[in-house]
Amino acid sequence: MLSRVFGFGRRSFQSLSEQEILALAISSEEDDARIYRAYADGLAEQFPASAKVFEEMAQEEDGHRAALIELHRERFGERIPLIRREHVRDYYDRKPDWLVRPLGIDKVRGQAEQMEAQAYRFYVEAAKRTSDASTRKLLGDLAAAEKSHETLAQRLGLKHVPQDVQSSEAATERRQFILTMVQPGLAGLMDGSVSTLAPIFAAAFATQDTWQTFLVGLSASVGAGISMGFTEAAHDDGKLSGRGSPIIRGLASGIMTTIGGLGHALPYLIADFWTATTIAVAVVFVELWAIVFIQNRYMETPWLRASLQVVLGGALVLAAGVLIGNA
Repeated sequence: MLSRVFGFGRRSFQSLSEQEILALAISSEEDDARIYRAYADGLAEQFPASAKVFEEMAQEEDGHRAALIELHRERFGERIPLIRREHVRDYYDRKPDWLVRPLGIDKVRGQAEQMEAQAYRFYVEAAKRTSDASTRKLLGDLAAAEKSHETLAQRLGLKHVPQDVQSSEAATERRQFILTMVQPGLAGLMDGSVSTLAPIFAAAFATQDTWQTFLVGLSASVGAGISMGFTEAAHDDGKLSGRGSPIIRGLASGIMTTIGGLGHALPYLIADFWTATTIAVAVVFVELWAIVFIQNRYMETPWLRASLQVVLGGALVLAAGVLIGNA
């Protein structure tokens, strides 16, 4: 678990040799081509024209891979080191197509736009780490190719909403805000609100001492906030994923985790047990529905799915805490 969170056993991007950077680029292009073909297969029945676009994008990735392999052959020979995304710390992830099914135009467009942006940032950073002129030129050309792709909205024959530069910049700014602030903050709020329910309410019903319950809630909230903050800041430096400053993300995650836990711990500053518990339960209700609203508003999660994930899950954790406290 710790190795996954902190990247133990994985190489840093800065430590890769030029041969390993080429090998990583080759495997990444191969994976991207497979993903685009999976998108094409998923869209073929209902959106055949759009499926053809993704098939063409897969062929473009094949061309990139072929150029990289030829350069590797010229510089380092036939044997390509086995190095993939999961072997490199802070490297961007790719979501398997089965995790985004059922496929739809908007969903795959968003995924593919993110893929192109991440590939562009990778080639820019990789070019900075190479001294060979031919390698730098190829990586720079591939970065330019990713950057100069027509927007997927246009390529898919859809209306491109941001018509002018100002609107496009606003859309980019909003996307960056979601990646840097909303996603880690929402993850923290969910963790703080849900994970602290069981210990706080178990302590409350086990002791019926509001001050002791508050201390349990305070320690659980602060501890969870520190853990979530460090985890968010440590597992991704944001350079390749484009998620922004790790410090800002860590603070957003840590602070919102602490707030999520303190929300239903603070009522236990009230001396009367049942009054404090009633208010705490009401606060939990508001917290969980606020999370559902944020998921729907910023992450575009359907109301029903968000409600089942958050409200039902939170209710089960709350019930577990009460049952354990009364045991």
